[in-house]
Amino acid sequence: MRSVFIPKFIVALSLAAFVVVPAFAQKKGSTGKRPVLWEPVDISQQDTLAGPGDIQPDLTRITFVSQEKGGYSTKYKIKDGQGRTWVAKIGKEAQSETAAVRLLSAIGYKTDYNYLVPKLMIPGKGVFTNVRLEARPEDIKRGDPWKWGSTPFEHTREMQGLKLMMAFINNWDMKSANNVLLETPDTEEYAISDLGVAFGKTGSNGLPLFWRAGRSRNDPQGYAKTKFVKSAKNGKVSVVFNGKNRSRMHNFTTADARWLADKLSQLSDRQIRDIFRAANYSPSEVDLLTRTVKNRIDQLERAGDSAVR
Repeated sequence: MRSVFIPKFIVALSLAAFVVVPAFAQKKGSTGKRPVLWEPVDISQQDTLAGPGDIQPDLTRITFVSQEKGGYSTKYKIKDGQGRTWVAKIGKEAQSETAAVRLLSAIGYKTDYNYLVPKLMIPGKGVFTNVRLEARPEDIKRGDPWKWGSTPFEHTREMQGLKLMMAFINNWDMKSANNVLLETPDTEEYAISDLGVAFGKTGSNGLPLFWRAGRSRNDPQGYAKTKFVKSAKNGKVSVVFNGKNRSRMHNFTTADARWLADKLSQLSDRQIRDIFRAANYSPSEVDLLTRTVKNRIDQLERAGDSAVR
């Protein structure tokens, strides 16, 4: 047999490829830190009443700092009795956002830390009911919004799961401006900072501009009446979503549905109820929202098996 001559530079390039490829596979965030969208958690042990984080507001004394600009809801920056900073959201979105954060964080997604206060007096501003307080920890830096379609997680099961969750909770205001990078000492967390329109009705159609017709926010009755999984066949899953960034809510597979259903199905009835109890919904609304969430989990499970009734 004849020997084959392989130039040394080709060998060197080949070896370099084996070294370089794994390095590219370990992507870094914009700050050079480890980017995180989702991490595995012991779902059955998550305290959905307390929510994510290990700090709670000290309501013994509230100090007004400033008014936050932008967005649908009125927001005030305040300090609590221990001098910690919070952002108080006033109005219809406070309950739905509190619940949405608990649901997402319970299955491993990165979120802000928030709490629903049934009644709060803010000096110089008034007394308000159902106020969402969102923490501003000193060791977490809030960065720029991250953009859908431009993250280190594109085409991963975790990103597909997050997009499915937006349809699951009817978060029709899925614009990139509502996202935020949370920089910790070790990581760069990709979170959604505004989930206030959740648990209502999505738009009534997919036409530009006209999709806004029929939408609602924090509307348990409306949420319960809307559809979620449209179809599941040939390995593809279609969901109902008429909102911003609708073009990104396609190309879901049965494997995507199965991955998310596996996470959500680990939540107990009590955990699901606590999600809505934490947001101060009435007992009848807690019952309705719990039944609706369980029904949507069931739809996902059947979609994962490609058998939608």
